[in-house]
Amino acid sequence: MSSPPSGAEAFRQAVMFYRQGRLEDAAASCRAALASHPRQPAALQMMGVIEMRRQRPVAAVDYFDRLLKLHPNSPDVLSNRGMALHDLGRHKEALASYDAALRLKPDYVEAMTNRANLLSTLGQNVEAARAYAQVRRLAPSRPYVLGSVFSSRLMSCDWTDFDALTREIDESIDRGEPAEEPLSFAWHTQSAARQLRCSEIHAAKQFGGLRPQVPRLRPEHPRIRLAYLSADFRDHVVAHTMAGIFERHDRARFELTAISYGPNDGSAMRNRLERAFDHFVDVRGMDDAQVAKLLRQAEIDIAVDLTGYTTHHRIAILAHRPAPIQIHYQGFPATLGATFIDYMIADRVVIPPELEPFYREKVIRLPDNFLANDNSQPVPGKPPPRGAVGLPERGFVFCGFNNRYKISPPFFDVWMRLLRAVDGSVLWLRQENDEASAGLRREAERRGIPASRLVFADRIDLAGHLARHRLADLFLDTFPYNAHSTAAHALWCGVPVLTLCGETFASRVATSLLCATGLPELSVKSLVDYEALALKLATDPSLLAPLRQKAERARLESPLFDTDRLRRNLESAYLTVYDRHRRSEPTASFDVV
Repeated sequence: MSSPPSGAEAFRQAVMFYRQGRLEDAAASCRAALASHPRQPAALQMMGVIEMRRQRPVAAVDYFDRLLKLHPNSPDVLSNRGMALHDLGRHKEALASYDAALRLKPDYVEAMTNRANLLSTLGQNVEAARAYAQVRRLAPSRPYVLGSVFSSRLMSCDWTDFDALTREIDESIDRGEPAEEPLSFAWHTQSAARQLRCSEIHAAKQFGGLRPQVPRLRPEHPRIRLAYLSADFRDHVVAHTMAGIFERHDRARFELTAISYGPNDGSAMRNRLERAFDHFVDVRGMDDAQVAKLLRQAEIDIAVDLTGYTTHHRIAILAHRPAPIQIHYQGFPATLGATFIDYMIADRVVIPPELEPFYREKVIRLPDNFLANDNSQPVPGKPPPRGAVGLPERGFVFCGFNNRYKISPPFFDVWMRLLRAVDGSVLWLRQENDEASAGLRREAERRGIPASRLVFADRIDLAGHLARHRLADLFLDTFPYNAHSTAAHALWCGVPVLTLCGETFASRVATSLLCATGLPELSVKSLVDYEALALKLATDPSLLAPLRQKAERARLESPLFDTDRLRRNLESAYLTVYDRHRRSEPTASFDVV
């Protein structure tokens, strides 16, 4: 009978297992090392890092605190502790930990980057941009730092060096460098080819070292086992759009599992979603490999990720290849650029055949439209008085409730020219934070438009938000990242949406929605046409009125708001890919008919 390994040998094993990605084995070996030497600094540090990777930040903080009692002036430990506290939402403590690390080591790039990430989380984007810029000065080749500088500025509507940074990021992507993460790159790229390249670079960097199991043919179950994976099973736009689909799935054909790896906000939406599934599994506290193992043990046939590369994503779960069919849908408007995703759900507008080469996934094209909408959402009620929401009693209301980071200088230029051309008009925008609002007011005044002609709408409940849409005359879309669910809300409320159609997925979604509602004439091909049509509609009520009437009818008549119709189309897609897999046919793009 062999004797247990010594403390030193156990730690060497832990290092080996960690490098192989075997986190459970690494943790067991680390614990064995600590059993022999409880005060071993390297083992305490490794256990903290392992617990962070296993999605156990509370345990990670405990290990880092134990180590700080032994070595209170360790920048590495303080920085790692800050990351764990950040994950726990203990932001003030996290900031203090990063600041302590930087007092000890002012040029510590890792702590500086982590601190900038926290500032971004807190919405302090002006300060975050400065912090990322400092990281870039110290480590100009650090992955993603260039994009982080740019995206932080976009979040506060600071367009300093907009064109120069756009070119520099494009050139870096063309060289195969990880200059920006795929989500924020989608905010400003107009190139489908570059969006693919950006996602491929990111996927190779994040998942290139994984060697997933080859998916095996599952036993045939009485019902297809369908799992939806998301960080957003809460009061979030993805949940609001998808809830009706989950509830209406054909339970005679599908057994539904939710894999929730995001926060539980205890909201009414969270409770609704927990009731909508056959199995609702909260996997926080499990690492990616453990979740993948859970999916294999559950013999999931089809795994559908709804988060993509958005906040709290855990695409690495699917990188372990836990399901024989893996699909990307709804949450992220671009290719994931990964070899382990089989299909992407779209329609013929967002991914026409000529643009399909710019997607790593095979494309499933739904008829009508791809974007989910829940037609049980509130019907827009009586709007509040204009004065109650800060609007003037008279005058044309241009509306643009898109996120601030989608606003670009060329489009803002057009919006300001429209305000100048249409007497008494205002631009009604979304209030997100004081930094962004101040930035937009400043940019308006630079263009000779009084800041008072920009009106900002505070965040309110969904029913109130939909009701106040009725005060808007025309929704002005952004480019190259269109309004998606935001445009659907406007159309639900009878507000015409004017958009520009590009070649990236993100720049074609509003056109898809307009086609589905019978308003394709509101999608144009150039900024010149966009400005000209906006001006015509704002100055000729006879042109705008029939468009408003058509948008009003869309709520009852359009496929865009027929939740059950989309549900049936999705199920047809799932049945098709399942049957193809059972027949061992290769993946291939197809249209659902």
